[in-house]
Amino acid sequence: MKLSIVSPIYKAENFIDKLVFEIQKSMIALNVDYEIILVDDRSKDNSWQKMKELSQKNANIKSLRLSRNFGQHPAIIAGLSQAKGEWIIVMDCDLQDQPKEIVNLYNKAQEGFEVVQARRKNREDSFLKKLSSKLFSKVYGYFTDTKYDNEIANFGIYNKKVINSILEISDYIKFFPLFVEFVGFKSTSITVEHAPRDSGTTSYGFSKLVSLAFNTIISFSNKPLKLFVKFGMIISLISFCVGLYYIYQAIHNEIAVLGFTSIIVSIWFLSGVIITTIGVAGIYIGKIFDQTKNRPVYIIDEIHGS
Repeated sequence: MKLSIVSPIYKAENFIDKLVFEIQKSMIALNVDYEIILVDDRSKDNSWQKMKELSQKNANIKSLRLSRNFGQHPAIIAGLSQAKGEWIIVMDCDLQDQPKEIVNLYNKAQEGFEVVQARRKNREDSFLKKLSSKLFSKVYGYFTDTKYDNEIANFGIYNKKVINSILEISDYIKFFPLFVEFVGFKSTSITVEHAPRDSGTTSYGFSKLVSLAFNTIISFSNKPLKLFVKFGMIISLISFCVGLYYIYQAIHNEIAVLGFTSIIVSIWFLSGVIITTIGVAGIYIGKIFDQTKNRPVYIIDEIHGS
């Protein structure tokens, strides 16, 4: 099989038919063997019923349903585990990733690239989402000493060996674009049109975006721990210098009454630093605990189709 198209599905009952129709148009243009793998991340609407109907009508469509809502990126990994194509397309279901661009991605890959990612031109997202994405790219780049392009998301075409390498990554926290960056291989990107969301609203609220960003940074970087070590050393150095100054004043009888305010401020400040440092260390220990439990990041409940 030449192409597999993997798309995580959540609350997509109103546009899943159009998604499949547009993908099929691109497949006709390419004239290659293909399969469409739709992964229902336990939607609360009728997406799963629509997916089953599509699988019954079209032998090229395989529909998976997860046992509960695991999140977008575990759903992507679940779909990738079922993909049989030599080339694999990953795209969101909301039609902001336009299926017509699959042809351009595939043709670019035939020039000798193993990864071709879609760089979104004039992103049709809300101001908050664009701002949070840009902030995440800056913060992530700082903490990992890498460059992360916030114009690139999941949409792209990937050689089977790239996907096999990604599936071997055992990290409990899953974030597909960063896995692609991590495994390497010969890659490039092309500029694509980014469409407005076909209907409904994104399932990524502000709190979910913050949580995803926080978990991803903690999973991919230990720089926060290093920063707190440096910060603690700076505080210790400042305290040592201040201590020497007070000793000098005491020797020369320049201290009349010790300041109550300075003592209270010092106690509260240093207590805050200590508690924060312990908290950050505790978070990392918690992530280690989650990783060592080795629980599956997704569970497939049902499979319909080829």
